[in-house]
Amino acid sequence: MPRPGTKLPSTARLACPSDAACHSGARLLLRSCSGSANCGGPAMTVVMGRRRCAHWMLLLFCCLLLTSPSHGHRHNRPADAFVGGYGINYGRIANNLPSPDKVVELLRRSKIRNVKIYNEDHTVLDAFKGTGLNLVIAVHNGLLNAFAANESVAIDWLNENVQPYISQTRIVGITVGNEVLGGDPSLAAPLVGAVKNMYDGLKKLHLDDKIELFTPHSEAVFATSYPPSACVFKEEIMVYMKPLLDLFSRIGSPFYVNAYPFLAYLTDPGQIDINYALFQPNPGVVDPNTSLHYDNMFDAQIDAAYAALQAAGYNDMEVRVAETGWASSGDQNQAGPSVENARTYNYNLRKRLFLRKGTPLKPKIPVKAYIFALFNENLKNGDPTEKHYGLFNPDGRISYDIGYSGLLPSSAPASLLSIKEMRAWGWIAHYSAAVILAIFLS
Repeated sequence: MPRPGTKLPSTARLACPSDAACHSGARLLLRSCSGSANCGGPAMTVVMGRRRCAHWMLLLFCCLLLTSPSHGHRHNRPADAFVGGYGINYGRIANNLPSPDKVVELLRRSKIRNVKIYNEDHTVLDAFKGTGLNLVIAVHNGLLNAFAANESVAIDWLNENVQPYISQTRIVGITVGNEVLGGDPSLAAPLVGAVKNMYDGLKKLHLDDKIELFTPHSEAVFATSYPPSACVFKEEIMVYMKPLLDLFSRIGSPFYVNAYPFLAYLTDPGQIDINYALFQPNPGVVDPNTSLHYDNMFDAQIDAAYAALQAAGYNDMEVRVAETGWASSGDQNQAGPSVENARTYNYNLRKRLFLRKGTPLKPKIPVKAYIFALFNENLKNGDPTEKHYGLFNPDGRISYDIGYSGLLPSSAPASLLSIKEMRAWGWIAHYSAAVILAIFLS
């Protein structure tokens, strides 16, 4: 929505390359010592065999340390900017939200690993230290002119908001602007300059291969989106869109779109089947140009973006969703916003994303999306629905049940990590290597 200013392998077995290798090593030592007065007897040879086994174990885990993701390095790889298919937008235009530390606890209990914010708030960056959660931060629209005017502004911003944190906070992406093209025409040219200067700044600070750079677009950048295969970018924005796509194509950044079946239904409820918008059973739509069948609008909106990219000559660029959601409340005269519709959309969307499947046009590229939003934001301006997209209440209770588990307060301290998280970060390999080293040296 427009905003103001805006795999470490499974646990390795703690043994040498094979039990047979361990035993054969011990047998070999026993045979080679047979009849020797200096051998020290069978007990000594068994110890030597065990130490040889420990040597192999140490070598194995040293290899694991080199190949497994570590907390200090894995978080820097752009390939890991989005784990799985499900993320959340953490907006903070409200006066009743929990502290960022409490939000981190909520995200952990909800098993949400990918988080996108709309600024560079240091209280959030501090709270995310050491959590392993993927965090995308933002340069808001109000800064675009300054960023476009001078590359040093981007470098200063990175030195203040990224460099002091990136060793402990998993900053995996930066958005520059939000829904600029197709919105405020005066910011179109500054957006291009700001993105370029930000990328040059990332390169100079050697962060360009560690942080993904992108700018989210609304559906307003498209001249038409139905049928999906007919979608193209508006001609008047191509002078700005093309240099952005050229850069993102060169550096491997995806195209991010804010896809809202809710807004499409809100605009034309008489012509759109609400079940098609909510992932509910419906006849669906067949694209007459491709004969592809769509049983939900979300997939159709993503494929429309793919079609626009293809028409512009960017066939290999991935499409991801920067925002999608459904408002639980609005004006009495508005069709669509309700708690039940919001629950249905977000429940079905979550199931769809966890399937890790693609769209009819791109079936081999799993869809990835950030849900809008984590909380209702009671200070937002604009349409009344803007305040009512939250999945959670400020006290951490779910607004409506969409299948989250583990949301009750845990008896374990929030700072304790699950075994699954420890495996994901490679801590088991690190710990095991230390144990084996101790055995080897004893």
